[in-house]
Amino acid sequence: MVVGFRAVAVPFVVPGPSGVAVRTRLRVSAVEMGVLREVGGLLGSLASGDLAVRCRDGLAHDAECWAVRKRVLTGRSSSRWAGAITKATHDQWALARRGLAAHIRGLEAGIAVVRHRLSLPVGERGTKRAPGGYRSRREWHAKSRRLTVLVARRDRAVSDWRSGRVRVVRGGKRLANTRHHLAEAQLTEEGWRGRWEAARMFLSADGETGKRYGNETMRITPDGHLSVKLPAPLAHLGNVPHGRFVLAEAVVFPYRGEEWVDRIAGNRAVAYTLHHDPDRNRWYVTASWQRKPAPTLPLDAALTAGCIGVDMNDDHLAAWQLDPHGNPVGEPRRFFYDLTGSASHRDAQIRHALTRLLHWARGCGVRAIAVEDLDFSTEKTREKHGRRKRFRRLISRFPTSRLRARLVSMAAEHGLTIVAVDPAYTSRWGAQHWQKPLTTPTRKTTRHDAASIAIGRRALGHPVRRRTAPPPQHQSDAAGHRTVQAGPDARGCDGIRPPATDRPSGGPSPNGTRKRRPSASTTVRDAPRTHQWVQDPLMHTG
Repeated sequence: MVVGFRAVAVPFVVPGPSGVAVRTRLRVSAVEMGVLREVGGLLGSLASGDLAVRCRDGLAHDAECWAVRKRVLTGRSSSRWAGAITKATHDQWALARRGLAAHIRGLEAGIAVVRHRLSLPVGERGTKRAPGGYRSRREWHAKSRRLTVLVARRDRAVSDWRSGRVRVVRGGKRLANTRHHLAEAQLTEEGWRGRWEAARMFLSADGETGKRYGNETMRITPDGHLSVKLPAPLAHLGNVPHGRFVLAEAVVFPYRGEEWVDRIAGNRAVAYTLHHDPDRNRWYVTASWQRKPAPTLPLDAALTAGCIGVDMNDDHLAAWQLDPHGNPVGEPRRFFYDLTGSASHRDAQIRHALTRLLHWARGCGVRAIAVEDLDFSTEKTREKHGRRKRFRRLISRFPTSRLRARLVSMAAEHGLTIVAVDPAYTSRWGAQHWQKPLTTPTRKTTRHDAASIAIGRRALGHPVRRRTAPPPQHQSDAAGHRTVQAGPDARGCDGIRPPATDRPSGGPSPNGTRKRRPSASTTVRDAPRTHQWVQDPLMHTG
């Protein structure tokens, strides 16, 4: 192992998704919209109160406390609504708990960086692996005070973690703070109030296997009629018997509609969630269900036809197809996207880029796509990169987890396998071994294209370098053949050296086989064939 380089993890097959969610628009009238608002507002207030109780319990919460919460909510709504609310509350508390743990890890990473830089002399230059000292005594003093603040925040967060305290705002902390900055957000008080009420509504019903059409609380029939079981205080708003409210317009799922119909026909569990978009004044319904994950192919079986190496960047995906021997095939491909703007715009850009990538992968005939197992959680602290605001913004907005999750779920529908590899040194070694050899007058190979080859070769189990060195004894095969070679029938840029042909002395090199001018020959045998050999007599008479 080379000293100074960390060990590279073994590539692995990413398991497929275990759930499905589809969404479509609801066509509702003014009366139906008013009923849905009443139901969502009532259940939202119950969910807010239940979340407060759960947060007060902290780590002392147990099954008996859960049963007490559910009994209280059952008297105010119904048993099924109470079960959905308590389950959602517990999931929200657990999510906040995981967020607090991530916050503590970020603070500890920042504290470690600041302490390291404070221990160095002022003005000492850093390296690629570790930052140097601070530039001036003034900055050193400011960062020493910054260290005190970070330590206090860390201690407070650790205290909350040990006591089980979490800080949660139903509707979102950002939206709650926007109320005090309406002018900067370009919102009116009425517009903000609409968003706030929509975010705090609760209109989610868990599915139940064995019940009619997979859900007893919120049911959609195969012909698309949506009915909602109203809570007890609002049972008088029902338009059909048994306290149910049915929408007039039919619901249609244009995507995965056949799979959804097959599921509800078998009375298997399907969960539904209603959502209101106040900006467009539209209602949407999301149907979700669990399914058995697709069987995961072994790594060797998935790579029998080669793979496609993908290097994820800030504005595009760089991809290159590799054969089973690790040789690049064809031309590199780039799939661009734009990560500026709103979250919905960024998500749409990622989906469109992944769709183009998957269609191209299917056309190539491969069964696996190799990607890097990226994680920037330790890189996002501002203490590590200091004034490099552009780089900090880049890694903060880079959707590593979302992009990989979407790629895994979309690839499963196309019958493709995702292989995750260690991202260590892929860009560096790819550029070192592949960028220059693959650059031609008609093709400019970028550093990202070379990195995609390194990623694909690592997934295939080959070293990143193009070929190993010959035996040390001499430049021949006396000590055995080279261990990393292309197959005998594989055509590529890594073939044998073309034979040199005879040429006049000082003439151009054929096919670029010689890079330097040969030395003059001192023997008759090595003389160029263009010269005429004549044996002079020993004595000239005449």
